[in-house]
Amino acid sequence: MGAGHDHGHTHVPTTGTAAAAYRGRLRAALSITLTVMVVEIVGGVLADSLALIADAAHMATDALGLGMALLAIHFAGRPPTGNRTFGYARAEILAALANCLLLLGVGGYVVYEAVQRFFTPAPTEGGLMIVFGGIGLAANMVSLSLLMRGQADSINVRGAFLEVAADALGSVAVLVSAVVILTTGWQAADPVASLVIGLMIVPRTVKLLRETLDVLLEAAPKGVDMAEVRTHMLALDGVEDVHDLHAWTITSGMPVLSAHVVVRSDVLDAIGHEKMLHELQGCLGDHFDVAHCTFQLEPSGHAQHEARLCH
Repeated sequence: MGAGHDHGHTHVPTTGTAAAAYRGRLRAALSITLTVMVVEIVGGVLADSLALIADAAHMATDALGLGMALLAIHFAGRPPTGNRTFGYARAEILAALANCLLLLGVGGYVVYEAVQRFFTPAPTEGGLMIVFGGIGLAANMVSLSLLMRGQADSINVRGAFLEVAADALGSVAVLVSAVVILTTGWQAADPVASLVIGLMIVPRTVKLLRETLDVLLEAAPKGVDMAEVRTHMLALDGVEDVHDLHAWTITSGMPVLSAHVVVRSDVLDAIGHEKMLHELQGCLGDHFDVAHCTFQLEPSGHAQHEARLCH
């Protein structure tokens, strides 16, 4: 460590990522989803309902998505290595990305099939649709209650939550179309419900995809204003400048930050490097909830020295 330099940090949690606490709930949701998927496939075949088949197809992607989320949690819980210093924490983000692509694919397929059904209509059993749609809705509500709290903490769990939420709305669409068919005989209600299911999937998926890409592109953590971070650091006594300021997210619940902080030599001599680091870490931890910070303390003029070395 050269003169005038100091590095401070807090530790990254090694007990698992934000989603790890919800592993059991994800497993329960997966079991429910697989069961209802089979029930809805049977119901869709018996009732000749595209809406039920579409909902079952969506549940199939949910099951795959939940399975990937659980697999990602398993990998994310593995300890860091010499080459992978953050371990496999970002596996959860990759799982969320895969979920987004699956959802977009299913949404597009359901919309396509719904449009095709308008041109080639088929008679549908409204009574059976109500029975199987009701089973699907009840199961989805149970899964939603299991994942409700976790979706606020983990982007991986949020992907699973949004899939189940879209399923619940799909089940409502199935029930509404069944009632319309039974009361009016309007068979087009079935493909209309399928179209609604497909269109409901897309906006939520695009929003989640944007959040996932922000993490992969190492954008600043959500809710962290970098200009405000710089202002808070510069407000500390003795801090003259902040440069090479970076903040990003490894995975949900694991934001990190690094910065070079120029501090007056007389202040460092008076309070010491350790106290200066504590003040910087306290500033960011209290105001921005950044768990892992790394600082390099520099005397005035050191930035110009680094710039010359780079050239």
